[in-house]
Amino acid sequence: MNKTSPGVALVTGASSGIGLATANALRDAGFRVFGTSRRATAKRSDGITMVACDVTDDESVAKLVERVLAQAGRIDVLVNNAGMGLLGAAEESSPVQAQALFDVNVFGVFRLTNAVLPTMRRQGKGRIVNLSSVQGFIPGPFFALYSSTKHAVEGYSESIDHELRPFGIRVSLVEPAYTRTSFEENLAKPDQFLDIYDTARATMNGAVRKEMDNGDAPEVVAHTILAAATDPAPKTRYTAGKTARQISLLRRFVPASAFDKSLRKRFGLPV
Repeated sequence: MNKTSPGVALVTGASSGIGLATANALRDAGFRVFGTSRRATAKRSDGITMVACDVTDDESVAKLVERVLAQAGRIDVLVNNAGMGLLGAAEESSPVQAQALFDVNVFGVFRLTNAVLPTMRRQGKGRIVNLSSVQGFIPGPFFALYSSTKHAVEGYSESIDHELRPFGIRVSLVEPAYTRTSFEENLAKPDQFLDIYDTARATMNGAVRKEMDNGDAPEVVAHTILAAATDPAPKTRYTAGKTARQISLLRRFVPASAFDKSLRKRFGLPV
């Protein structure tokens, strides 16, 4: 590692969107960056080393960390960005589908974190930045299962941050609102569609499309992730973008009944 380099960063889900923007931001800040996707095979010409990894597979995660350590000798920053979305009423998904979503969004974070911790402890320092969402602290109608995964990541991250501080390791959350990525196009669909939800689901689909069109650029979130990874006095939570900051303030200070009405109105649901 170059003496002037801030270290080695590992970013999951780095082939596009927020992950790619984050890998670029870390690289531009001087980090040696490794990114993952399910089908990465070779080093990219932009200076980011891409490695294949399935975050739902223990062996794949172990091989990823072994390869990064073999090539770079250390891991200073882990950004847990890989994830998937699901839009539909909670009742429309089977337990198997819900488990698959949690396996990526929650247990993927758990696997990667556990895999890098021995190295970070030996180094006496490390930063772990976990991608949450505003849906990690507000309700998510027709995103109930996705929102549940982000609530889980929030509780896990805040808790282990306390456990890991004695070893010089800090854990932070980054909470974006809607971001202009392929998230909408890649949303999973429920196992079974129930007619009773058709109208509300279609309304929510339209609202999500509108929010995505007006959302933040991935670089806005990447800038926040970089701040969380390099802040000399890291915070537990970083909201990313103007909308996320507004929602966070409203959630904290607006009465629950008023927030409830505002949320339903925003998404075109009957108040």
